[in-house]
Amino acid sequence: MQMTVRTSLTLCAAAVLMVACGKKQEAAPAASAPAAAASAAAAPSNVIRIGHVGPTSGAIAHLGKDNENGARMAIEELNAKGITIGGQKMTLELMAEDDAADPKQGTAVATKLADAKVAGVIGHLNSGTSIPASQIYSAAGIPQISPSATNPKFTRQGFKTTFRVVADDVHLGSTLGKYAVGTLKGKSIGVIDDRTAYGQGVAEEFEKAVTAAGGKVVGHEFTTDKATDFNAILTTLKGKKVDVVFFGGMDAVAGPMIKQMAQLGIKAKFMGGDGICSSELPKLAGDAMKDNTVFCAEAGGVEGEQKAGMDKFKADFKAKFNADVQVYAPYVYDALNVMVAAMVKADSADPAKYLPMLASTADHKGVTGTISFDEKGDIKNGALTLKTYKGGKQVDLAVIR
Repeated sequence: MQMTVRTSLTLCAAAVLMVACGKKQEAAPAASAPAAAASAAAAPSNVIRIGHVGPTSGAIAHLGKDNENGARMAIEELNAKGITIGGQKMTLELMAEDDAADPKQGTAVATKLADAKVAGVIGHLNSGTSIPASQIYSAAGIPQISPSATNPKFTRQGFKTTFRVVADDVHLGSTLGKYAVGTLKGKSIGVIDDRTAYGQGVAEEFEKAVTAAGGKVVGHEFTTDKATDFNAILTTLKGKKVDVVFFGGMDAVAGPMIKQMAQLGIKAKFMGGDGICSSELPKLAGDAMKDNTVFCAEAGGVEGEQKAGMDKFKADFKAKFNADVQVYAPYVYDALNVMVAAMVKADSADPAKYLPMLASTADHKGVTGTISFDEKGDIKNGALTLKTYKGGKQVDLAVIR
């Protein structure tokens, strides 16, 4: 039975959030009563709380931590620069939460942030968590910018509080589908998706584009975002003599899948969306990942003079966190800067007052490119970067708009 957003908020706020709202993994220890009260209390007048949510536990924790670090980098730089609103110097404070890529846990932490009356939220990472959480933020009037949720539904629910700084699955899947047929010359293409909102969405758009380009999808198989054994579905596709396999899902599943393709002697090219397009994928796939056999598209991209800014961001990020950027950290960084810029322009961190400024964002210069939002909250003229892997490193092929 479905609950209304109001009922869901009441139930989640009345219980221990991480357990009562359905966290699948072992819950963290409950906060003490004073700590819980402090979390929900209003921020001091000179503090602006901004929430960040991503999966910092579970199979794709490396992606969630990458996102969180992008938010921390932006917060620290903005605080060092100094933010003045209403004639008062403000301090930005990050409230970082873990949704474990689980929709139920995602709504639990969304409720927690709404109760804490954060000024805005950057996240969530996955479409499957961003979409249900967006209902809670909308009901609370809290602006939300996702740096990575690509399912079209995210910005098509009629919410005025929902934004994203990356291109959606229609653009992503269609570009990859055309590339599979036109450039990779795929004749017999197999599709696998993990049944999540992201994986299913991007796979369906890919399949449509393959068909439109005159290609042939000879099989569409299904797995889950927690699966580790793909022999049955891969054997089925091998029997259909596939020369390209497209996977709609994340790198934590793609890596073992590539290994098992090699073990079965499947020599097809492997493709995926931004979910597999990480610096971690070569480690997850190991020796099974050969040069120029894996292709993906990152839902964003810079070229020309903008590339210098992205290169500097990656170098600064590595120096600060001793880690390479996985995928989305620059988009988190830009999303947080866009949100704060709207607050400064409105001279208020009150969501009701700065939301119109956020919605009208135009030509914000970020490390991921120029950011403007359309009437749905989607980024205008969103770019994609087609990539392959060589020597265990990502190689850019082309930026497409």
